[in-house]
Amino acid sequence: MNLGAASSSASSYSGMILIILMIALMYFFMIRPQQKQRKQHQDMMSQLHKGDEVVTIGRMHGKIDSINREDRTVTLDCEGIYLTFDMVAIARVVKPADTTETKAEDKEAKEPAEKKETSSDAKEELAASDSAKSEAPASDDNNDEK
Repeated sequence: MNLGAASSSASSYSGMILIILMIALMYFFMIRPQQKQRKQHQDMMSQLHKGDEVVTIGRMHGKIDSINREDRTVTLDCEGIYLTFDMVAIARVVKPADTTETKAEDKEAKEPAEKKETSSDAKEELAASDSAKSEAPASDDNNDEK
């Protein structure tokens, strides 16, 4: 009789171990990745700025016009139409505003140097065209009257 009791207690322990193992696997394969994803989304929401181009969970693309952190809402400019969404409705950021601003600043920094080079050429061309116009005969009006 002792053998039967020992085998039944061993099977109950293996059943408990199996259940604990299943819960641990479920935690590592389902719950933990979801927590990481939620944390990444919260980090993205905290880094939103006016001018960021975003996509909502409904796949609507727009640029952030204003952010109300107290109400947790975002107003998007979708080609001139202003729509207000909850912050959780933002699925992803397409272009952060900082990168577009730095690119614009880089372009502005390059343009003045190019403009200086081309401005002297343009001045010479304008001076040449003005002198050509002043040298051109104005007799066309007189010929039409004859």
